Amino acid sequence: MGAATGAGVDIELTGLDLERGGRRILSGIHWRLRAGEHWLVAGGNGAGKTQLLKLLAADIWPAPAPKPTRRYRLGSCWLDEPRQVKEAMAYIGPERQDRYQRHGWNFPAWQVVATGHFRTDIPLQRYGATERRRAEALLARAGIAGLSERRFLTLSFGERRLVLLVRALATRPQVLLLDELFTGLDGKNRERARRLIARLRSRKLLLVSTAHRLEDLPPGVDHLLQLEKGRIIFSGRASTARLRAALDGDDARARRGAGPAAARGRTGVGRPGVGRKVVTLNTGSVYEDGKPILRDISFTLRRRECWVVHGGNGSGKSTLLRTVHGDHAVATGGSITRAGIGPGVPVSDFKERTGFVAPQLQTDYPRHQTVLDTVVSGLHASIGLNEPSTASERRRARRMLSRHELGELDALTLGELSYGQVRRVLFARAAVAAPRLMLLDEPYTGLSGTARGALQRALEREIGDGLTVMIATHYSSEWPAAATHEIELRKGSVRYAGPLRRQGRGS
Repeated sequence: MGAATGAGVDIELTGLDLERGGRRILSGIHWRLRAGEHWLVAGGNGAGKTQLLKLLAADIWPAPAPKPTRRYRLGSCWLDEPRQVKEAMAYIGPERQDRYQRHGWNFPAWQVVATGHFRTDIPLQRYGATERRRAEALLARAGIAGLSERRFLTLSFGERRLVLLVRALATRPQVLLLDELFTGLDGKNRERARRLIARLRSRKLLLVSTAHRLEDLPPGVDHLLQLEKGRIIFSGRASTARLRAALDGDDARARRGAGPAAARGRTGVGRPGVGRKVVTLNTGSVYEDGKPILRDISFTLRRRECWVVHGGNGSGKSTLLRTVHGDHAVATGGSITRAGIGPGVPVSDFKERTGFVAPQLQTDYPRHQTVLDTVVSGLHASIGLNEPSTASERRRARRMLSRHELGELDALTLGELSYGQVRRVLFARAAVAAPRLMLLDEPYTGLSGTARGALQRALEREIGDGLTVMIATHYSSEWPAAATHEIELRKGSVRYAGPLRRQGRGS
């Protein structure tokens, strides 16, 4: 996975605008990037960060202008056609990762990496022993050789992200674009990703990344571009203090905001063994593609309890929450019981009383669906709507959107929103039916510190009012202060399940 080679790539954006769906997303962008610079693009949800990276990668086109607004220099030549330098660029982001799920691209990990050598999304030819050895060597160098034979869609969210990073680096890029790279990575895989990027020691590599937390920055970032509502408010070399002010200051406000609500939430919450049983899993095992993902899991979730599920990538956190939700069946020999769901009662009744937020739900949702219809679908626990919504349902959805400060987006489609904005919409969808139970799988993925803090405070208030919660997260700062219990998973098995331990929070 050697260093990037070649003369390096410079990029200039001059007076660039971007419109999507009749809306102005970016306005008057003037930005000069030089080979060897490492940039952070910062800003709140909907500021235009992802769209700016897509413009750099030539995946989308700017608004028409009398003169070219996007130029690339390769060696001594300035090029107005980005396709001429596209093979020098590699781009990783949540939306690109989602394409594998959306299209059912379920190839072994080594084949996914091998496509990087040929710069194709999927294998377009039969790979031989040489291509396989090369891909497996890259996976081994990344420390994830054990994933080589695993099919991509059986991997955890974080494992998929790391495989795609290896694939990107297999292209030996001169421009590396990383959109929220570290989101969903556990501590071990986070360190692996840092080492991989640090090995790209070429002074010619141009690195551009987005992040919402200082801890999610790749190594070597020394320049900052700040966006606000599609406009640049700062561009230039940045000290660590300036980077911290752009990211961690917002994140610190999010962490501080949970305090008072958390204190209220502790009153009368989670007295073990007192509340009515909501879900009981007894020696439950779950299989996918004939392989065990969860093994002999047992616990009882009661009303007014808040359980945190944690563990490394691939430990089974998402599968556990989806099993509770009713998306996975428990294998013979185990059992799961849900309050109000007896013989002859469909699990859909349970889902209609349960709020659910997860990366896979965001992936599966139709991009053409409007924000309003997405929230209405929460009343039916459906993905999309099977029939037109009623006036009453639309009123409820609009009230919930207003509560989440998303009212102005109701007529837009999900495809017109940023990743973080879609996640906020899914929170509104989960809450619209006033659920008794919330299942939250990495719920704050892609959210700015401000948005994350607001949702954390809202969740703490709901817990204080008696909401039952199960939340899976890699960040200890995202554990609700009113948490009562925890489940620690490792390779699909329980290491601990019971009342919250005050030490050793996080994975």
